[in-house]
Amino acid sequence: MTSPISAELQALELCCAECRHCGLAEKRQQVVVGRGNPEARLMLIGEAPGAEEDARGLPFVGRSGQLLSGLIAEAGLDEEQDLYICNVIKCRPPGNRKPTAQEIDQCRPWLEQQMTLIKPPLVLLAGATALRALLGIRSGISQRRGQWHDQDQRAFMPVFHPSYLLRFRSREPGSPQDLTLQDLKEARRRLCRERPSLR
Repeated sequence: MTSPISAELQALELCCAECRHCGLAEKRQQVVVGRGNPEARLMLIGEAPGAEEDARGLPFVGRSGQLLSGLIAEAGLDEEQDLYICNVIKCRPPGNRKPTAQEIDQCRPWLEQQMTLIKPPLVLLAGATALRALLGIRSGISQRRGQWHDQDQRAFMPVFHPSYLLRFRSREPGSPQDLTLQDLKEARRRLCRERPSLR
């Protein structure tokens, strides 16, 4: 049976599919709204869909998404049960460019509706665009990653975007991939405190 949250998210997806608020709608194949557990206590928000995401209609399913999935599993999290995954922008910017401030503003109501429906107490912000859009912080991820920021009755943690991690093969201590794994493990620890049954 479909849960009330799932039904509301499905309705939201239909509304997103009709959205023409910015020029990104003209070249998209489909909107990319989200995936995962709509009742998850942990949300991960990235920047925008890439080519593979645009083709399949799901966030983080390309090369960077596969890397992210591996790190999530290694951290002891179940991607389908413990997380809901989405992006700040629901349509792919041409050439995978960064979304503009105007595009972020025009798409923001969809993200706000997702967060209102899912009510995640914990949010991972993957990359500088998500950090700036949600917390208004413009400094680099390197200085902020791994630290919880309390805002709007939620705890936000910036992490490296998985597309950045693709540039680094090393898993040595202190490497970007290792740091991201540690951040995901910290998210799991915090989630365990929020939901003791995860242990």
